[in-house]
Amino acid sequence: MGGPEAIRAWAGPRRVDRSHALAGPAARTEPSFIRVAFAGRTSTYDQQDPTLSIPRQLRTCHGVLPDTAVIVAHFYDIESGRKDLSDRGRGRAHELFQIPVPRDGGIQDLLDEAERPDRRFDVVICEDISRVGRRSYASTEIEHRLEKAGVMLIAADEPFQLNNTGRRSKTSTQVLTRRVKQGVAEWYVIEMLEKSWDGFETHTEQGYNVGKPCYGYRAKKIPHPVPAKRAKGIKKTLLEVHPVEGAVVRRSFGWRVVERLGYQAIADRLNQDLVTNPPPIPIDPNRAVGIWTYSNVRDMLTNPKHTGHMVWNRRARKGGGRNRMNPVSEWVWSPEPAHEALIDLETYVQAQQVAERRERSRTASKSRNPQAKRIYKLRSYIFCVSCGRRLYGKTKRQHAYYVCAPKKAWVPEGHPSSTYWVRERNLLEGLTAFLAAQVFGPYRRELLDASLRTIDDNAQQERQDRIIALRRSITETETKSKRLVRSLEIADDVDQAFIRDINERRAELRSHKEDLERQLAKAEDEVQRAPNPTLLDYLPVTPIDLVELPDELSRRLFEALRLEIHYDHNTRTATCRVTLLGDTINAVSRMTQEAVVIPFPKQKGPAMEMQHDLPSGTVCVVPPAGLEPAT
Repeated sequence: MGGPEAIRAWAGPRRVDRSHALAGPAARTEPSFIRVAFAGRTSTYDQQDPTLSIPRQLRTCHGVLPDTAVIVAHFYDIESGRKDLSDRGRGRAHELFQIPVPRDGGIQDLLDEAERPDRRFDVVICEDISRVGRRSYASTEIEHRLEKAGVMLIAADEPFQLNNTGRRSKTSTQVLTRRVKQGVAEWYVIEMLEKSWDGFETHTEQGYNVGKPCYGYRAKKIPHPVPAKRAKGIKKTLLEVHPVEGAVVRRSFGWRVVERLGYQAIADRLNQDLVTNPPPIPIDPNRAVGIWTYSNVRDMLTNPKHTGHMVWNRRARKGGGRNRMNPVSEWVWSPEPAHEALIDLETYVQAQQVAERRERSRTASKSRNPQAKRIYKLRSYIFCVSCGRRLYGKTKRQHAYYVCAPKKAWVPEGHPSSTYWVRERNLLEGLTAFLAAQVFGPYRRELLDASLRTIDDNAQQERQDRIIALRRSITETETKSKRLVRSLEIADDVDQAFIRDINERRAELRSHKEDLERQLAKAEDEVQRAPNPTLLDYLPVTPIDLVELPDELSRRLFEALRLEIHYDHNTRTATCRVTLLGDTINAVSRMTQEAVVIPFPKQKGPAMEMQHDLPSGTVCVVPPAGLEPAT
């Protein structure tokens, strides 16, 4: 009876092993050599050198292959391994380099060819499984697709066997090693991202800038604190006010807050003098358009760095929402101002609130259609009491009207079931009478609401006295803290207990100062918000005619007055509301003087002394009875 050798001798020349793990579904005979495809990847082209990394990976793979294996195709990409598989292999970063390795495509081309019956390879090799993908899901998906196609995926740093011994290969150790390495690769990337995030947070909290300085500032380079990086000439960047651009930022915020101009309207004003208002230059100067645009102004007025604080993570730079705005709660702010502020934080907030009010509303009262001829003076200022929507302008029989026409599915309870129209001329005449009597009339103080007329002057004085006292207390606390440090400098016998007592006292003083600063901010906010009827005294006494007033001037006046008209179709009345602010009172007076048609004799008193310091506070003026426009 023959032994196993006789069986092998009988089976060898007569049978072809059709279940070889390396053979594809379309294989007919076993090849004389093993066909291998190389899979490589390097993450970035700015932090790494693909001309060195890709050849090194290929050399490592050559070193572990047996003599019977030949690399017949080369697939590699320059991209992040954390991308979704559907987005992988579609970049063109490899075209920026002369890599001394022929390229047959990327990861997508590799998978497509592996699933074809005429593929050129039966094995795919990579230097490390992390080169296939940094996420376990993606790398496992690639491995699964190759396995279904009959292609083995091996890594140079894992145990593998390619030679056919006639036995079923043992892969348990290989699978364990690979899964552990896939998990480690994903953990490593996530840990590095978390540490990088923490580093950027600390970098921002210390006041250092990331990227190109925003408009209004220029870079202030300082030596890097790390000696090794400092020796290489690497620097960190702070911000300092640009001597020309800083004034442009202040003017633009003033127009936005006081006149409530839209982004395009501000751009048009800036473009009138490009020498005084130089437009921003993008990172790539070749993309500069040489004028101010809507997006330029929007980026300038929404950048919180103008408040003096350093801010980071305003936009998402990676993932599916690339370059989208992150929620404000995710922004990273420096706890204290890190550079000179161009505007205060309150002005910045007011500028953002203008955007909320102006949503879907343009600055001009005329349509953007070049064929449009009709101007609607009160467009964007009239609201429906029932549904809260703005009324839009429409012409009927040569007369201007304002219309509220919500869709049937969005008609609230109490709203007229059909479209209603309000004539513009009636509204303008009623508004003119209201402003002449309540805002610019000689008896405006007597016409105020009773609650505003009876404001206790003592309460206002108490608020001012409290602010003065809080500021004095903050100064005293700072002085005490400095004395503590001075006492430590002149002390002869200093022990650990003495130092501990001083540190505890300094912590108490610091906490007390922070509490005082919070109280001061709250008190100042109360003063800003407190009603102050004396603001009316700073307006000229004169009538105006809104019907004949030029549209541009009337809209500037309406914005400065914070005009709102709420129309109630059920009662056929329109309620006008204007709000005077200490920050806008000068603008109201200036625009009113430009709009005067029938000047009154000059008055003595505060109305003619506009250069004096203006009081803080707010006064809202609402007529005691609504207007009654015809419908």
